[in-house]
Amino acid sequence: MNRFATKQCTVGRVLSFTGIGVHNGKPSSLTIEPAAVDSGYAIRRKLDDESYSATMPLHHNRVSRTYLCTAVDLGDAGTVSMIEHMVSALSGMGIDNALITVEGNECPVLDGSAGKYVEAIVASGIETQPAEKMFIKIKRSVTVRSNDAFAALEPYNGRAFDVEIDFESDVIGRQRMIFDWSPKRYVDDVSQARTFGFIKDAKVLRQAGYALGSSLENSIAVDEGKILNQDGLRYEDEFVRHKLLDAVGDLALAGMPIYGKFRSYKGGHGLNALVLNSLFASEQNYEIVPASALPLEFDALEELPAGLELRGYIRSVG
Repeated sequence: MNRFATKQCTVGRVLSFTGIGVHNGKPSSLTIEPAAVDSGYAIRRKLDDESYSATMPLHHNRVSRTYLCTAVDLGDAGTVSMIEHMVSALSGMGIDNALITVEGNECPVLDGSAGKYVEAIVASGIETQPAEKMFIKIKRSVTVRSNDAFAALEPYNGRAFDVEIDFESDVIGRQRMIFDWSPKRYVDDVSQARTFGFIKDAKVLRQAGYALGSSLENSIAVDEGKILNQDGLRYEDEFVRHKLLDAVGDLALAGMPIYGKFRSYKGGHGLNALVLNSLFASEQNYEIVPASALPLEFDALEELPAGLELRGYIRSVG
């Protein structure tokens, strides 16, 4: 029996966020508004003169940079970077349509996870729309590689992520997470995982203009075999969970939710973008299908209680 809402969804009201960019260190604000059926995720910038740039689809073919984050090209309006956490929240919660407006050229990092976005979506309610959800169904496996790292999309009866990382760090090491998607599981198991970095890299990154807004308030800091954040980790394997969070956001740039399995080893934004390019290189790799044609077994959106207090899902270890 299909237990998941087969109708398209949007946010229940306008959501607003303010903060700083983790890389440029500058103030940034962002709004997410309800959008019409079949509009997908659309993005625009609010400019210095209070006008708005042209609204464009937030799509993989607009990805312009994948070093340390995902950035998209908005033509004459320049680029907007660090979009992956916000888009991960939308996709992870089953939102199909949204209008995103960014003031600045980087999305606010907030606490370094997707949790603040998810909390706002839950509080706003999720609006079901009068059109059927559409999925990109994987018909043929595609794989991209870089040395021993890889990312792949494969046929699978569901929406699954199998993400593995391997760092030469006693704190991180080798971690793997296999995740069968549902909105509730995304809230519980993924949404609170924060971005992370190594103190040994901080000076070089800042000299290059990155991580200027990074702090213990928005990142996990790893230094010589220890975690510097006073409260420790939210999940024991928070590092791989954040990589999975990023993958959910990056793959949402396909334009529709993917029905299939994503696998990666030592992956990141670059390979995530490349595997989408490979997928769409041939129409033999995929087909567009309505939700009613799929044997979906996801948890219903209605299982999320109104006003869910996400802090109850944080576990501190170490």
